[in-house]
Amino acid sequence: MIVACHNSQINVTDGSSTCLPALSAPMAYNKVAFPPAFFLKGTLFFPCEPDRGLVRVHELTPEKAGQLIWVRARIHTSRAKGKQCFLVLRQQQFNVQALVAVGERASKQMVKFAANINKESIVDVEAVVKKVEQTIESCSQQDVELHIERIFVVSQAEPRLPLQLEDCVRPEGEGDEVRMRARALGPRTTTSQAIFRLQSGVCQLFRDTLTNKGFVEIQTPKIISAASEGGANVFTVSYFKTSAYLAQSPQLYKQMCICADFDKVFCVGPVFRAEDSNTHRHLTEFVGLDIELAFNYHYHEVIESITDTMVQIFKGLRDKFQTEIQTVGKQYPSEPFKFLEPTLRLEYSEGVAMLREAGVEMGDEEDLSTPNEKLLGRLVKEKYDTDFYVLDKYPLAVRPFYTMPDPNDKKYSNSYDMFMRGEEILSGAQRIHDAQLLTERAMHHNIDLEKIKSYIDSFRYGAPPHGGGGIGLERVCMLYLGLHNVRQTSMFPRDPKRLTP
Repeated sequence: MIVACHNSQINVTDGSSTCLPALSAPMAYNKVAFPPAFFLKGTLFFPCEPDRGLVRVHELTPEKAGQLIWVRARIHTSRAKGKQCFLVLRQQQFNVQALVAVGERASKQMVKFAANINKESIVDVEAVVKKVEQTIESCSQQDVELHIERIFVVSQAEPRLPLQLEDCVRPEGEGDEVRMRARALGPRTTTSQAIFRLQSGVCQLFRDTLTNKGFVEIQTPKIISAASEGGANVFTVSYFKTSAYLAQSPQLYKQMCICADFDKVFCVGPVFRAEDSNTHRHLTEFVGLDIELAFNYHYHEVIESITDTMVQIFKGLRDKFQTEIQTVGKQYPSEPFKFLEPTLRLEYSEGVAMLREAGVEMGDEEDLSTPNEKLLGRLVKEKYDTDFYVLDKYPLAVRPFYTMPDPNDKKYSNSYDMFMRGEEILSGAQRIHDAQLLTERAMHHNIDLEKIKSYIDSFRYGAPPHGGGGIGLERVCMLYLGLHNVRQTSMFPRDPKRLTP
């Protein structure tokens, strides 16, 4: 059906007509005449005005007071009061108050029409920017409001939404499952908009920093012939007449690129872990930020390169994303993220000693449990005033097969984890670059040598000493912002209980 809108009447192609308001069709309302508009297959069309620029909501400042402007935004809320209607127009993480009031430029019908536009509908409004005497605390643009003269409904939302956006800004735990199911709506909130824009910034800063350091970005396969971490937590997939696995890590391929003389590489891509862990920080699919580089004399060169990269990311977020950080902080208050230059590095044995002093009983070669990680993070924060640190020299028994043993103590390894707010965000190590030792370690971990033959063979023809690490993007964002569930920083989270949308 095509509907043409002329001033106060809607003409339908079947010959019938009806007077405004008839909210089943999109319309525009004001006291003055305006060009015809029509509705075709869900879209409102009206004569193109290429010279009419649309102003972004975040650009609405007191400096624009008195200007007649056009804005496209969503109806966040509407409230009719007598001869006027207050709207909040939302555009991504920014919003502004708007007013339609009976007067020279608006009729009673226009006020009624505006009040009845369904929430989340997209509208174009022509309005005058006005300074306000009293700050509008509920909006991002607190010093101005819009006095609407014309309003078009560009795309009308259904009257019944699967959830109200107000539900998405409640404390964690309340309605989480509803928010996960309605992912077309949940990310519209100002908080979610800020989270995912900051997340995009993390990726950009990661790429820019490493590119400036001379790294090469690579792409690695995600369907592989053997478990890349040597463990059982892999997804098996049918691959024609045989089976394959979803990559737990790009680890093996990063190393093969180092053997191919790329020296310094990184990649950004999905990582799969078949862990039945329904925790606040585990996902079965997440975005991995992976780094690998050759070093000259000591694997601490690798640690320094990675920690400097993280510090540059933290600085970039602090300097370029204050709006997003403050937006998230309004719903989820947290302490500002602290870090040191150079980054604090402790040996595993030092961390164990700090835990024992705090009353924890654990063995020298025992891996850190999640509660102990968090406790150690608090102890480090109290002693060193940093939320980011490195724990070096992990026990060899708890690391993957390709980890280089410590040449001075075979119980330990040249491996490290990095932590933010007491939770691990990176696991890394110097890799074994000798084919014979690598074969021995693979056999020790009961890995089928035939399935990793090409990987081992790549070290038979001369390989430089090298190391690296893998970072979980969603976890970095969660911890930097002081959030408490990684699903808040995953646009479409995958966990043992969630496979849609």
